[in-house]
Amino acid sequence: VHFPGKVTEISLPRPHGKSFAHRSELKQAKRIVVKLGSAVVTRGDECGLALGRLASIVEQVAVLQNQGREMMIVTSGAVAFGKQRLRHEILLSQSVRQALHSGQNQLKEMSVPVLEARACAAAGQSGLMALYEAMFTQYSICTAQILVTNLDFHDEQKRRNLNSTLHELLRMNIVPIINTNDAVVPPPVPNSDLQGVNVGLYDSPPGTDDAKLIDIFYPGDQQSVTYGTKSRVGIGGMEAKVKAALWALQGGTSVVIANGTDPKVTGHVITDIVEGKKVGTFFSEVKPAGPTVEQQTEMARHAGRTLASLLPEQREEIICCLAELLTERKEEILTANRKDMELASATGFLPQPLINRLSLSTSKLNSLAIGLRQLAVASRDSVGRVLRRTRVANNLELEQITVPIGVLLVIFESRPDCLPQVSALAIASGNALLLKGGKEASNTNKILHQLTQEALSIHGVSDAIQLVSTREEVEDLCRLDKMIDLIIPRGSSQLVRDIQRAAKGIPVLGHSEGVCHVYIDADASIDKALDIVKDSKCDYPAACNAMETLLIHRDLLRTPMFDQIIDMLRQEQVKIHAGPRFASYLTFSPSEVKSLRTEYGDLECCIEVVDGMQDAVDHIHKYGSSHTDVIVTENEETAEQFLQQVDSACVFWNASSRFADGYRFGLGAEVGISTARIHARGPVGLEGLLTTKWVLRGEGQTVSDFSEQGSMKYLHENIPVPQGGFH
Repeated sequence: VHFPGKVTEISLPRPHGKSFAHRSELKQAKRIVVKLGSAVVTRGDECGLALGRLASIVEQVAVLQNQGREMMIVTSGAVAFGKQRLRHEILLSQSVRQALHSGQNQLKEMSVPVLEARACAAAGQSGLMALYEAMFTQYSICTAQILVTNLDFHDEQKRRNLNSTLHELLRMNIVPIINTNDAVVPPPVPNSDLQGVNVGLYDSPPGTDDAKLIDIFYPGDQQSVTYGTKSRVGIGGMEAKVKAALWALQGGTSVVIANGTDPKVTGHVITDIVEGKKVGTFFSEVKPAGPTVEQQTEMARHAGRTLASLLPEQREEIICCLAELLTERKEEILTANRKDMELASATGFLPQPLINRLSLSTSKLNSLAIGLRQLAVASRDSVGRVLRRTRVANNLELEQITVPIGVLLVIFESRPDCLPQVSALAIASGNALLLKGGKEASNTNKILHQLTQEALSIHGVSDAIQLVSTREEVEDLCRLDKMIDLIIPRGSSQLVRDIQRAAKGIPVLGHSEGVCHVYIDADASIDKALDIVKDSKCDYPAACNAMETLLIHRDLLRTPMFDQIIDMLRQEQVKIHAGPRFASYLTFSPSEVKSLRTEYGDLECCIEVVDGMQDAVDHIHKYGSSHTDVIVTENEETAEQFLQQVDSACVFWNASSRFADGYRFGLGAEVGISTARIHARGPVGLEGLLTTKWVLRGEGQTVSDFSEQGSMKYLHENIPVPQGGFH
C-alpha cells in the first residue's frame, strides 16, 4: 500500500489484536512500522534525498531497535533519487555532445526533458537501498529490501509469502525496508506532481487562521473532514493516509500521522510518538467521556472573559461562597482526602514529605476559609483599577488599568489545599484557570473542584475553572502556547525544572528550589535564635520556605548558644549535615554535606560556619535559590546591611523564614512564590495575576496634528487618580 506525502506515519501493532486507547500506552509497542512520505525523504527541489532528515530518522529507528523493538520502514524516495541520477547523466551527456560539435567549445544552455517516473524509480532503487544500508551499518544494524506491488497484497499466496519473509527477518533482528516497485506501477495521472503539499491532519485547510492540528481522530470523523491536495512528489494523499490508518486501526494497529519535515521536531518526532508525547494525529477507537484539554481551555477562556466582566461585588460573592462551602462540606472533603492518603500509603511510592503535603485537616480547611474571606475583600480593588492617568493633549486622555492575564495553567503535586487557594485568586483577578493536580490527590481534587464550580455557578461562570482529569502529560500541556498565557508550577524542584524546560513559548512563574538560610550573627539573642531556628526548620519541614542551611558566625562555635542550638535540633530529631568549614572544626563531625545547594524538605539541615555577615551574604548568593533568607542579630546596622545586600525574594530580620507566605503577608492566598526578577516576586497573590492595558480617549486626533506643521502640542500632564478609582 503506497500513500506517501509530507508526513511520517507510525503504525504500532498491539500484541493482542486491539489498538491502544491512549497515547501513553504507545510506550508498550513491540513492533513499529515507520511509513515515510515522499516529501520527508526528498529534497525541496525534488531531485535527490534530504540526507539530514533521513539520517535523523535512521538514528531514531536504530534507537528503538536497540531497545528491543521490532522495527520496519516503508519508504519512498526511489523516484527522487533516480531523478537526480538521470538528470546528472543527461546533463553530462549533453555537455559532451556539445563539446564535440562546437568548434569554439561554446556550450548552449541545456534543458532536461521531463523524466518518466518509472524510469527514475528503476534508476534510483538500488542507490536508495545502498544509502539506507550504509546509514544503518553505523549503528550495527542489518537491513533487507522488500519491493512490492499491489498484486503482492491481492494475491493470497503472495501475501502469505510476504508475511513469512517479514516474520523471518524480524526474528533475525533485521530491519525490513519496504518500498513499492515504482518501476512497474501504472503511470501517474498527468501533472499530478504539480499539486500542493499536505503537512498533517487539520480541522480546516492548513495555513488558514483557524486551522488546528487534530490531536485524536476517531472512526466516523472522516465524514466531517475535507481533504486537501497531495504531495508534489507522491502519488497518494491525505485521504489515502486516513483510509489506510482506519483500516489498520480495525486490525488492532494504532496509528499516528505526523509532520516529518518540521525542523523543530524532525530529530525526535518518531521517538516522541513512541514515548506517548502529543505529536501529530493519534487514531483511536475509544472516545473520551469528557472534553479534550484543548476544548477545556477554550471553555475556560470564554467563561473567563465573562468572569472578568462581572462587578467586583459579584466576584467577591463567589469567593465567599467557596469559603462557606469549604467548612460546610468539610466531611465530604476529608473523606475523599482519607481515600487518597490510604492509597498513597498502600502503594509506598510517595515520599513522606509529599504524603505530609497531601494531608488535609479541619484546621487546614478553616485556615483556608479565613484566607479566602480576606481575599474576597481584596478582590474589590483588582480588575479595572486605574493606576495612572495622563492628559496627553487637549481632549486626549490616557489611562493605565489593571486587567486579567488570561488563561492560567497551574500544575501542582500532592497539595490539594492549593486548589481552592489558586481558584479563589483566579476568580478575584478575573482569570480563566486550568488545574492539573497529581493523581495521588485525585479524589480530594475532584470534590474541591466540584465545590469551586458550585460557587462559580451563582453567576453563571462555572466553566471558568477547569480540572484537567484526562491522561495529559505535563509536557503536552506546556505545548499549548497559543491557548495558555501563564504556567504556575506548585511542587518539587524537579517538577518546576521540568516545566521550565518544556514550556518553550509560555512564561513560567515560580521557583525551582527553596534553599532558605538562617544566619545567626555574633550579636544574636540566644532566645530569638533558638525560636527562629526551631520554627524555620521544624514547623513544616516539607514547605519551600523551611530552613535548609543554618549559617553560624565562627565566634559562636563552642559557646553555650551554639550548644543549645545543636541540642534543640537533636531533640527535634533533625538530622544534621556538616558543611566543609564546619566539619573542619570538629574531631567527630556529622556526615559531611554532599551539596550546599540541597533542599531537604524533611527534618534535615546543613550547618556551615561563616566569618561574618558579609561572608554569610556571599554564601547565600553562591548557594541559595533567591527564595527566603534570614538574619538573627541585635545589631541594627548589621541587619540593615544584610537586608539591603541579600538579593532574594524575601529577606527577614529576627523572624522565621516560615513567614514567607501569601496568607501570612495578608495577601489572602498565593499561587506560589516567585524568585524571578520580572513581573511578580516573592509570594504571588492577587496583584501578581494582573497585568495592565492602556486606554486612550480622543476626539479624532492624528499623529500628524502634532508634527512641526501641525496645530497641536503634547501636554503629558499627570491627572490625579482618586482613591478607589476604577475604569
